[in-house]
Amino acid sequence: MGIQDTPRASRLHIGLFGKRNVGKSSLINALTGQEISLVSPIPGTTTDPVSKSFELHGVGPVVFWDTAGLDDTGPLGQLRVEATRQAVEKTDLALLVLTERPQEELTWLSLFREKGIPVLVVLNQCDRLAESSLLSGALSQQVGGLPVLCVSAKTGEGIPQLRQAIQEAVPDDFWDLTITGDLANEGDVVLLVMPQDLQAPKGRLILPQVQTIRELLDKKCSVMSCTVDCLPATLTALKTPPHLIITDSQAFPTVWALKPPESLLTSFSILFAGYKGDIQAFLDGANAIAHLTERSTVLIAEACAHAPLTEDIGREKIPRLLRKTVGQGLSFDFVRGNDFPEDLSPYDLVIHCGACMFNRRHVLHRIAQAEQQKVPICNYGVVLAYLAGILDKVSFAK
Repeated sequence: MGIQDTPRASRLHIGLFGKRNVGKSSLINALTGQEISLVSPIPGTTTDPVSKSFELHGVGPVVFWDTAGLDDTGPLGQLRVEATRQAVEKTDLALLVLTERPQEELTWLSLFREKGIPVLVVLNQCDRLAESSLLSGALSQQVGGLPVLCVSAKTGEGIPQLRQAIQEAVPDDFWDLTITGDLANEGDVVLLVMPQDLQAPKGRLILPQVQTIRELLDKKCSVMSCTVDCLPATLTALKTPPHLIITDSQAFPTVWALKPPESLLTSFSILFAGYKGDIQAFLDGANAIAHLTERSTVLIAEACAHAPLTEDIGREKIPRLLRKTVGQGLSFDFVRGNDFPEDLSPYDLVIHCGACMFNRRHVLHRIAQAEQQKVPICNYGVVLAYLAGILDKVSFAK
């Protein structure tokens, strides 16, 4: 997998925020050295957040979010500002772009700090400003002492220094997270059990399987794979039992019954629960299942925006299993993609997919939102392990 093939959800997400016509799009072009963002002197050219994937020298694979102006007005303008606010949820590093003394920007700076998002304050168009260094010093006091980087997207002044600042501002552990953690190491034999059902596109593997295989190969593990029906024959063919078995969560009961006692067992969804979110929060959320009643309502959240398929895991299989445990009166609501209610109070439990299409910041935002509203949140794989009665027996990456 080349650097340009890095999944978008695994890239560093850099959001550019500022008023209309401060040069956010021009700044992206200057940082990347390419005309990848539309530039116009007309205020409000960028109407909705636009994402651009790129390999930023010295940083790695990134996604730039080019957002609408914070000062957009009118009914449509307010919708654009709200879309910009939603982009904050998936931002790992914010560039707050100024051309003058901040006003609305201070509110957004507080929002970034509240959410623990690193911020770089950028004074753009410094080629037009007299004594820009004096102005940047004054601005620094207004933004809580943060350094203000003077740049010109037009002339390139300060762009190398901004790239260096971005590199230094990347969270220390951002590139350290792995899918399998301490569960697999060099020389281990890992068996992947991968049902190829309707949700697996013909001729391709789904993204969590691909990413997991790539990581295991990078770790110099020996990787084997099979479908559920071939699991007995595959285990027989192995000279020794595999160190680790990773299965599709839906196959937990079958795989658990067949696995050798010495083999660890986990699932793709459980691995992604820790890789993309907070595994402990999801484990705590599983405890809420025991307290559900036929008067309870559960929210199922899917990151993918695809149309539901027959026997969809989130819309059919999990609800059917939960109703079998709780009762047929248990109610469900469903959301897909970026849709996620601000008010979670109507729900007794939120169950999220593995979120392979979301970056970690986005998932952690949803977990924090649920925790703030005291609504338990769980994950597909954790729920299926709980319902199979083996949640205390499967393995979790550290």
